[in-house]
Amino acid sequence: MVTPRQELLESSFRWMVTARTMEERVRSVFKQGRLRGRCVSGRGQEAIPVGTALALEAGDVIAPLHRDLGAHLVRGTTPLTVFRHYLGRASGPSRGRDADLHMGEWSRGVFPMVSHLPDSWPVMTGVALGFKLRGEPNVAVAFCGDGATSTGQWHEAVNFAAVNEMPLVFIVENNQFAYSTPTTTQYRCDRITDRAAGYGIPGVSIDGNDVEAVHATVGKAVLAAREGAGPTMIEAVTMRMEGHAFHDDAGYVPDGLMAEWSQRDPIDHCERLLLGLGWDDDRVATLRAEIHAEVKAAWAEAEAEPLPDASDLEHGVYAA
Repeated sequence: MVTPRQELLESSFRWMVTARTMEERVRSVFKQGRLRGRCVSGRGQEAIPVGTALALEAGDVIAPLHRDLGAHLVRGTTPLTVFRHYLGRASGPSRGRDADLHMGEWSRGVFPMVSHLPDSWPVMTGVALGFKLRGEPNVAVAFCGDGATSTGQWHEAVNFAAVNEMPLVFIVENNQFAYSTPTTTQYRCDRITDRAAGYGIPGVSIDGNDVEAVHATVGKAVLAAREGAGPTMIEAVTMRMEGHAFHDDAGYVPDGLMAEWSQRDPIDHCERLLLGLGWDDDRVATLRAEIHAEVKAAWAEAEAEPLPDASDLEHGVYAA
């Protein structure tokens, strides 16, 4: 009999491995010069979007970051859809007008990534206000990074949501660097969630590489928001295991820091837990092979599809 814990770990492992495998494919093609624009990676942070998305219900709305591929996958976005977007195909979500992970699917409750962080926080505050005014039992979830907490719109969104007791969960992915600026020069408090007290809302700091901790903490915050208790701020402490994007060599990261955090890899941690619950190495290898084949097939299919026609350039840009 599969226990709820084992079910969570098995699902989390599949989605985290899928996200990383997809990003490894994108990295490889980018390094070959076959992708235009910028590509980013969520390597080392996969537990945060996956654990969060698995704690939500169908009617909830989520605003992920460009490193949160796992959240898109959990919500039902397919690898084929993501690759169509990266490759600028006419069949992609933006019909070839954007790339990176600047995408979303409203039909799945996923708000498109806004490049200027945390501009999605005021938007999600508005979504939460709509839920409250209509009496709908849904919750909005907004992500940002540590650097975004120094901007005005971050404070405005938190304050407005707190005062009006919005059904909203704020998640800060503290990955140690805002591009190349370390957290030690970004703020004076010990934890980002120390600021939550100033707005009269709960603030919780957790290990962002532990998918069980993420899922449990977000689940508790979502339940509180759904029951009318207002927003919660969660700081998920992790490490960005790449540069800001694939073009960035992360030379500003102190020696040894990457190696230290690599020992806390969220996928490796989840795998060890599954092995302790009865999985064996063959089962892990089989699952990884299946995921690799699925990702490879999705990329090949997307790559074979046509680019948009120039005559379609203004479609979706100007209102009728």
